Amino acid sequence: MDSMCMADLFYETFGADAMAIAHCNFNLRGEESDADEAMVKAWAQERKIRLHTVSFDTVEYASSNGISIEMAARELRYAWFAGLCKKCGYQAVAVAHHAEDNAETLLLNLVRGTGLKGIAGMKAVSPMPCSGGPVPVALMRPLLSLTRKQIEGYVLQAKVPYRTDSTNASVEYRRNRVRHEVFPVLSKLNPSFVGTLNREMTYFSDAGQI
Repeated sequence: MDSMCMADLFYETFGADAMAIAHCNFNLRGEESDADEAMVKAWAQERKIRLHTVSFDTVEYASSNGISIEMAARELRYAWFAGLCKKCGYQAVAVAHHAEDNAETLLLNLVRGTGLKGIAGMKAVSPMPCSGGPVPVALMRPLLSLTRKQIEGYVLQAKVPYRTDSTNASVEYRRNRVRHEVFPVLSKLNPSFVGTLNREMTYFSDAGQI
């Protein structure tokens, strides 16, 4: 939903010629993963938006490198994004992280142990991992100030098609555990805790710059 919301906003704002879509099939959910790719292809083709797709053996990559599936997927996609930018001359990559994602990042960083940089959360614009070169490619997060509820509102109103990743309901992954088990407790303490944490992260970011 988040990525399709972002794609539709870019299309409606700038048009098909000003953007391209990059879709990763991590092959982690069988037919469900293939159906995700088919939906994205149909949506892009209908609007004549340039589309790039790639298929990864994520499990093999994670096993070979001794890392988690989450980390493997991250490394694979950002390396591919960087290669696309170099090959096609793209100036930036936009990802659909939103306010809840940022709050999850803060809590995960605190649990692992971190400094000012870690508690400042994600930035709206930062250098993209793996991009390298004299002028690093920008990694943009245009939805970072929006909540999941706001994104849902736009998607439903604009009738944007989307598919739900079934693994989002699993607490096997750390982020999902925070989202499903920690967030409900925090919301009882402060119903607007997501906004509060995001506001605090801007203060931590300012302190870090000083």
